[in-house]
Parts: sequence; C-alpha cells; structure tokens
Amino acid sequence: RTCDHLRCTACDFRVSLFNDYVWDQSCDYLFFRNNMPELSKLRAKMIKKKGARAYACQCSWRSIEELTDLQTEQQLRWVCGKH
Repeated sequence: RTCDHLRCTACDFRVSLFNDYVWDQSCDYLFFRNNMPELSKLRAKMIKKKGARAYACQCSWRSIEELTDLQTEQQLRWVCGKH
C-alpha cells in the first residue's frame, strides 16, 4: 500500500498516480515537465496494463507492476505530503 498524497521535494509537485497504466518507454523529462498535471496530455504516453500503476511528478516517473519499495530508489525524492 502506498501513500496517495506523495509530493516531490525536487520539483515541489504532487505525485500523480494512475491505476492500471504504465508509462511508454519513450517518456522523458521534457514530456513530464511540459505536460504535468494535464491528464489529457499525459494520456498520449500511457499504456493500459491491468494491475500496474503509473506514478509521475514534473521531474520523475515510474511504472510499477509488482510490489516495490520506492524508498530504495535514491533518485526519487518523493515523500508523504501529509494527510
């Protein structure tokens, strides 16, 4: 289970999450920088995949398909934004 109020300390954006989607491999920093948080624009690079979850802020993104400890990924600067 993950916090649904994650915030990125690098770009100061709320981390969006999308159930049953993964990010296309062609995603890059400029795509998220220019399109967050516009869902209509983000959909261009979202791929439907049951059971997966796509996460993104304005500077980082991840597709998760199995239980993963995001705290081990040091390049991510996502913290609980408090409830």
